Amino acid sequence: MRWSELLSAQPALGAIAHEQLIAPGVLLVGTVRRAGIARISAVEPLILDGDLWLSMMSSSTKARDLARDRRIVLNSIVTARDTAVEIKIVGEAVPESDRSMQERYAAAAADQLGWRPVAGRFRLFRVSIDDVTYIGADGETHGQHIARWPANEEYVRPWTTPTSLGPPVPVRRILTS
Repeated sequence: MRWSELLSAQPALGAIAHEQLIAPGVLLVGTVRRAGIARISAVEPLILDGDLWLSMMSSSTKARDLARDRRIVLNSIVTARDTAVEIKIVGEAVPESDRSMQERYAAAAADQLGWRPVAGRFRLFRVSIDDVTYIGADGETHGQHIARWPANEEYVRPWTTPTSLGPPVPVRRILTS
């Protein structure tokens, strides 16, 4: 699924995802190393033509990981526990080598990110989204509020002790039917 499809199908979740993943200017990307171990790296996201794009230096280890295995996890950067909202996107990084698309991306990066990559000298990936997960604090129960789409699951797990949560209680606060 495209970024624009997320925003259209689930406006509230899409707005939170944009605020947590795109607006800060940096997100964490998880790739799979050759040995099967996770690699976590920072990357600057960019929205262009309704798609979420990631660019990387051609020789970077994360780009080599994605050339070998397209599976990807994007995670918002959480900097404080008391106001933490976390967004996770699972999907696939689809390589884009078309020179004209790289030039359009470079122009958009100059406009939106403040730096201009040189077409043909970086790896460009369009993110195909399989799953979006929201994890936030629930003010009423002091537990976790979880929403997953397209699984269309949303629930609260109430706080029971400082290190445990109760069973899921269905709610509808973010997702639309």
